[in-house]
This record gives sequence, C-alpha cells and structure tokens, in this order.
Amino acid sequence: MISKHKIKITIYYHSENSIGKQTHAYVNASDKKLHAVDISKTKVTGSQWAELATELGKNISDLINKEHPDFIQNYGKDKQIMEQHDWLKILEKMPLLLKHPIIINGNDYIEIKSASEVVKYLESGNEADKISTTNQ
Repeated sequence: MISKHKIKITIYYHSENSIGKQTHAYVNASDKKLHAVDISKTKVTGSQWAELATELGKNISDLINKEHPDFIQNYGKDKQIMEQHDWLKILEKMPLLLKHPIIINGNDYIEIKSASEVVKYLESGNEADKISTTNQ
C-alpha cells in the first residue's frame, strides 16, 4: 500500500524522462515535503503499480507509453491485447515506459502530462480538481 500524506507530495517518475525531471524539480521547489520515487533506481512492486492505476481510474496498460521506441522494439507496433499481469511485468521490467509521472498529494493521484500542469497544480493550492489529469 502506498502511503498518503497531506504535508508531503509523493512523485513516481523516471529520471531519464524530461517531463519526469521537470516535475521532480517543480515539486522539489514547492513548500511541500517531497518523497521522490525514481523508478529508474527504485523497484516499484506490481501491487503499487496496480494501486496507482486504480487510484488514477486507469488500466495498468494506460500507464505505459506504447509509442516509445523500446516498447515497439520489444512488443511490436500492433499492440496485442494482454492481461493486466502482462502489463505489470512490462512496467517492472522496463520502467522507462511509464507514460507520465504520477503525483500523490493526500488522497489526490494526478498523472502529469506536461511540466505546465504541475506548475498549475502547485499554484492552485494543490487542489486536484483544478488540473485536467485527475482520474482520467
């Protein structure tokens, strides 16, 4: 289970991803305490991936960048329909395929699709409903 705090923002990101790096920098510069999970260095369990997907209102497959060259090279351009546990194995084996960084702030889970979204979120007083990525 992923811990949730009102005074701390948790970010799941890949440090080799430009949006991930920018999101980390913006959150780190905010007034909130930061718990950063760089998935290039920290193994995220299947249960944690499943929880992140559920809280975002998505399937695990929705967290994966299927247009990434490494995905296409390993799994092909024609995305085969796989079971959820297959998608979990892909994320566990190739975390760089995470489509977008994910922020957890209290009970809010937000998928950050651009650096401007994290800025808007932080400036809005951390109200997740002010950002379009919540639960989509």
